[in-house]
Amino acid sequence: MDVESTTDMIQQSAEESVEQVQTQVNEVVTFFHEHIPDMLGFGVRVLIAILIFIVGRVLIRWIRNKVSRSLRKSNADTGIMQFTDSFLKAALYLILVLIIAANLKIDISSVSMLFASAGVGISLSLQQTLSNLAGGVLILLLKPFVVGDYIIEDTNKDEGTVKEIQTFYTKLTTVDNRTIVIPNGILANNSLTNVTAKAERQLDLRIGISYDSDLKKAKHLLEDMLKNIPSIIKDESLYVFVDSLSESAVVLGIRGWVKTDEYWTTRWDLLENIKLTFDAEGIVIPYNQLTVHVEENQAQDT
Repeated sequence: MDVESTTDMIQQSAEESVEQVQTQVNEVVTFFHEHIPDMLGFGVRVLIAILIFIVGRVLIRWIRNKVSRSLRKSNADTGIMQFTDSFLKAALYLILVLIIAANLKIDISSVSMLFASAGVGISLSLQQTLSNLAGGVLILLLKPFVVGDYIIEDTNKDEGTVKEIQTFYTKLTTVDNRTIVIPNGILANNSLTNVTAKAERQLDLRIGISYDSDLKKAKHLLEDMLKNIPSIIKDESLYVFVDSLSESAVVLGIRGWVKTDEYWTTRWDLLENIKLTFDAEGIVIPYNQLTVHVEENQAQDT
């Protein structure tokens, strides 16, 4: 092959490459010319959607504050205010999302058809959520507890002071400042104990003394302690009684009434006072023990 033929082939290949590049560039230019209006329109819709979201957030915050102030002026329960605010927030943001979707020209009807076609699966997944929503409504209507009450959820033994009653869950704060989040459905469908539902609470203790201790003296000491503790309500009946005769102790019962918010401090102080007083007065508080009596055989082998 001579040099001239090689040169012609290289030139022909270069021309074909240039033509391909020109063709691709023309296609890209044509694509942009055809779709620039659509791209600009979509960009404008995105900017409008962002603006709608910003304005919507401000408007939602304003509506929530307005409703909260109205509820406070009407002296509504704290739980009702928290639940209403939570529900209103969820509903308004859902409306905002639908408005933004409509602005972006998303076919909401097709989305609805998609949800309808997957209705069974969605209903199953939303069943617990709807149960929690219904539970929140029942809690507000029936008021088994309100914000500020100390409750014990009997099934899982979660307990604490009610801080928030939201749309789908309730927040408790424990005595060691932990936060427990319990779904409203659980609180509405299971039993619970409201410790602070009443202003007064009965103090009920059991103290064991040994069988060798002076029973009447122990009862007299307990009665004096109950009368001398300021937090125990003197207008209510005070009882010191023999509750049972156990294997290793005579069990004495103590009953009195205190204000609910003073229950634990009174209980702790009384238990400490009982131990110190009994020790000073020679009243023995026994612990579980086993006494073995061995009979000595007096007969001697002859």
